[in-house]
Amino acid sequence: MDTIFDEIPSLAKVEDREFGAPRAIKSFVLRSAGLKPFQIEALRQYYPTHALEFQREALDFKEVFGNDKPVIIEIGFGMGTSSHRIAKDRTDYNYLGLEVFLSGFAKLLSLIGKDDLPNIRIMRFDAVEVLTHMIVEGSVAGFHIFFPDPWPKKKQQKRRLIQVPLAMLLASKLQKGGYIYCVTDWEEYAHQMLNVFAQVPSLTNPYGGFAPPKEWRPTTSFEQKGLAQEFPINEVWVERQ
Repeated sequence: MDTIFDEIPSLAKVEDREFGAPRAIKSFVLRSAGLKPFQIEALRQYYPTHALEFQREALDFKEVFGNDKPVIIEIGFGMGTSSHRIAKDRTDYNYLGLEVFLSGFAKLLSLIGKDDLPNIRIMRFDAVEVLTHMIVEGSVAGFHIFFPDPWPKKKQQKRRLIQVPLAMLLASKLQKGGYIYCVTDWEEYAHQMLNVFAQVPSLTNPYGGFAPPKEWRPTTSFEQKGLAQEFPINEVWVERQ
């Protein structure tokens, strides 16, 4: 692991915080996991062509993708299997995937690198900082947030990703008519999502509650495990007015 960080130093840092500065409450906790040889090779081979690095400058989507197609940002893509499938199937859109966990980052990098997909780039960095410093207001066509960590214990719930401040930030980055699409198998969290988005004046829920499934979203292995345990899959779709 140290070797790949030596080769690609930017991989070792997932937040832009000065030493000693107070740490904000995070929706993630980094876990250590060894990388398999194919993941290390993917980092070496495809990071220069399919990954972006954090910078305190606004991204120019046209420069990144070479076209004016609408851009979808996925926050927390996990192992990336659905991200890969969606980008491969829905080529009318460009995709930016954000994930801090290195194993999933390397796995998706391997998938999109082998297929040489031109319409997806990924970053290993804290999504809030990327949105704050790199994404222009009113520039995003949609956000995907699939199965975020539910942090089920009461004392943990302050770590949940979907809170009013983030919802306000997401809404500010959306184009008019742009959407936020969330999916969870934790029912109480799903209701919290509805409540949070209802507090953002610029967002509207065209369904008045949970949304029907989108046929283009693949069912992941994680989701299949939840279905096997009879967890309800709730989908939330809101739009910028």
